[in-house]
Amino acid sequence: MHTIKLLVDCRNDLGEGPIWDAREQRVYWVDSTSAEIWSCRADGSDVRTWYVPNYVGSMALRERGGAVLALASGFALYDFDTQEVTSVADPFGPGSEYRFNDGKVDRAGRFFAGSMGYDFDPLDVTVARRPARDGSLYRLDPDLTMHEIDTGFVCANAPCWSPDDRTFYCGDSEHNVIWAYDYDIAAGAVSNKREFLSDRRFSRAVDGATVDSEGYLWNAKVLGGRIIRHAPDGSIDRSIEVPVRNVTSITFGGPNLDVLYFTSMGRPMRGIPPRQAGAGGLFAIHGLGVTGIPEPRFAG
Repeated sequence: MHTIKLLVDCRNDLGEGPIWDAREQRVYWVDSTSAEIWSCRADGSDVRTWYVPNYVGSMALRERGGAVLALASGFALYDFDTQEVTSVADPFGPGSEYRFNDGKVDRAGRFFAGSMGYDFDPLDVTVARRPARDGSLYRLDPDLTMHEIDTGFVCANAPCWSPDDRTFYCGDSEHNVIWAYDYDIAAGAVSNKREFLSDRRFSRAVDGATVDSEGYLWNAKVLGGRIIRHAPDGSIDRSIEVPVRNVTSITFGGPNLDVLYFTSMGRPMRGIPPRQAGAGGLFAIHGLGVTGIPEPRFAG
């Protein structure tokens, strides 16, 4: 029997990208559109906040200390002590209609992040009113060189890897689909793209994801108030209703990697109760009987 607890009532505008730091035994996450980084201990205590120059789609911790950020202005390195930001690569340029969104590190220490359009609105069902998008998935190597990995995304989301590193997953909230790719861990290359799962219902969209130690993919269903566990063949293994409709991203953490942490969106949206209790908070689910995989650090 699992339990769900509101761990930090932080009321984030757009909480995203939680990661577990095994060294410090802390959770880190971002408030994407408020340009903030948050952190707390496993039990929600000792909450800390840092500020960055602009929208932060995602982040990862670095082997050398600090973090790598996927900002609206491109990839950057961040020093928590000085709050210094060092830009390293920008695929967008001034006046771009795109910014970075979800990102994660592979087990060779490379940082992957996908882009999205600034005006992406999952509640606008009139597709004809949406501008055509051709967002991309990028890879930042430890030597700080950037590479375009795939194209055709409207709102890239859910990058993660199978436990054996042979499969890479990445989705698009616009198309409500997660694709699987063959993955070459030595080269950081993807191939053989195919549909892993799709959910055409407008009532929910794919958002952040993680893979557990058994190779099952967990996906946050923003707008749907659920976290769903998918088997390696894409079928639904388990569906968990959560107390906020806009659950955004997930990660396993805690001393035994058996706690599922999830972020949420607090900003008002059409059709979402404006005062939903806990919206924008960080939550923890205990008692799932499943463990995660340690999140690697960026090697650059």
